[in-house]
Amino acid sequence: MDNLTHSLVGLALGELTHRLLPREADPAKASTRRRLLLSSAALASNFPDLDLVLTGLAPAPLGYLLHHRGHTHTLLYALPQALLLLAALWLCWPAARALLRGSGPARLGLGAAIVAGLLLHFGMDALNVYGIHPFAPFDPRWYYGDMVFIVEPVFWLALGTPLAAHVAHRGWRLLLLGLLLAVPALFTLADFLQWGSLLGLATVWALALLLTRRLGERAALLAGVVVTGAFVLLQGAMAQQARSELTAALRRADPSVQIRDLPLSAFPANPLCWGAIAITREGTDGYRVRRGVLSLAPRIAPAASCPVAIGGVRVAPSPAAVVWAWEEPGSVAALRALQARDCRFDAWLRFARVPSLAGGSATDLRFGIPGAPNFSTLPLDKAASASCPDRVPHWGYPRADLLGLH
Repeated sequence: MDNLTHSLVGLALGELTHRLLPREADPAKASTRRRLLLSSAALASNFPDLDLVLTGLAPAPLGYLLHHRGHTHTLLYALPQALLLLAALWLCWPAARALLRGSGPARLGLGAAIVAGLLLHFGMDALNVYGIHPFAPFDPRWYYGDMVFIVEPVFWLALGTPLAAHVAHRGWRLLLLGLLLAVPALFTLADFLQWGSLLGLATVWALALLLTRRLGERAALLAGVVVTGAFVLLQGAMAQQARSELTAALRRADPSVQIRDLPLSAFPANPLCWGAIAITREGTDGYRVRRGVLSLAPRIAPAASCPVAIGGVRVAPSPAAVVWAWEEPGSVAALRALQARDCRFDAWLRFARVPSLAGGSATDLRFGIPGAPNFSTLPLDKAASASCPDRVPHWGYPRADLLGLH
């Protein structure tokens, strides 16, 4: 997920933890505890993304692809991160240090906020099509949720609204509340969101604000947790339905189709629209990758009406649930031969889930079609003459099935 979402989730976690713990008798200590829990939960919710400083360990784009969501996004390295954050807070915050020496609830809250913040970071990153490998090095495989877009404004509105409504300064409070609604409106104008999604988000904003004013911040935050949890469950159910629709469409076109993977990219605040991808085998040596758009309600929201800016592809108007925009055949033997002779391509394959080799570059179709380079694009002509990258982590190959590694 994006760091704004991680931060808002962390702040909500810190605020809820503070309000659910027994009160501190001393108002000054209570204020320190609240600030400590807000800060620690927000930091823990972002801490694993410090792996961005490691992207220089390999040449672009491999540094980002292999080292972001890398070791710091594994359960094995959660404990060192928690200890490092605890040590930093203890050494740099004298008032918090004094509070922790004498307050059991503060110590309990701090430990809970940091551990929960780290685990929430892993869990939220696992929800989208990018994926993580949380059990490495024992299990180096990538795990993908394929159900929530990496930038999801439902989290902003459900959790950010109660937090913003509790800001003491009236000017800042109104500014933050206005921004929470204005940003999705701008996203809609830029074709990142449909108007129906904006209406749903505005409803969440209004209800969160009403709950905060009527029942208080704690009740509104708890309701926000329920809303975001329900949204994730809804997206999971709709993703299963989307995968069933996609399977049916592929089998209608070819009853003998061998489906290897069906990655799904969600659209923000939109359970009906999905970026559809398919990897299939053809014959003894062939495979095919496709990318398009799927609508679970084509009569209400045709695939062609799904936001182009997020989907990355424009599809022709059609009453069909699945409309393909790009497809590319490939040879398994050629893919394996290129892997064997090109060490940079071999490293790239430790990330790529949907490899496309069109136009002299390797591109992961999850993030764009050939001809529109993105952060995953590896120029193959340069790769052939370049030296092999050092410090390549041994993540599992997402397409081990095509590479004959199963």
